[in-house]
Amino acid sequence: MAKLVVLSAGMTGRTHELKVDKTTIGRVEDNTFQIAEPSVSSHHCEIVLRGSEVLVRDLNSTNGTFVNGEKVTESVIKPNQILRLGQIEMRLETDAPAPATKKPVDQTLVMQRGVSLNELEQATRGGGFDTKGSGFSKKDNKGNKIFWVVAGLVGLLIVGLLFYVFTIAGK
Repeated sequence: MAKLVVLSAGMTGRTHELKVDKTTIGRVEDNTFQIAEPSVSSHHCEIVLRGSEVLVRDLNSTNGTFVNGEKVTESVIKPNQILRLGQIEMRLETDAPAPATKKPVDQTLVMQRGVSLNELEQATRGGGFDTKGSGFSKKDNKGNKIFWVVAGLVGLLIVGLLFYVFTIAGK
């Protein structure tokens, strides 16, 4: 039987047996295999058993799905290959003997570059990034403006009523 063994610190040794035809993996509770880690999307990927093959399919995750360091949208994963979801790494293990690997074990995995501090500072100043349609555009404060206009009008009405009451009471 195939299973995923988590290799990442803090979750090392945690396993999930692939017993059903389709296993969903993600951060939220409704997944078959929940991994509560911020770099894992709420519904990150799914594992599909197709005969003796194990297929991984990315579900439009934010940080991507990688098999042995290569970003994939859909790929067959073989025993002892490393599956990375966000920052979480796991290995596919089966009861069958593992095939001999040609890659040396002592090889450094190159991680993709994130956002630099300069790019982040430019984005907060409004320069450098095209934010139209990316989900990072400035929110419209229309509701907030309406609230303050109505609150100001009610305040003026109260002050006017108080002025009227005191001027009549003073006569």
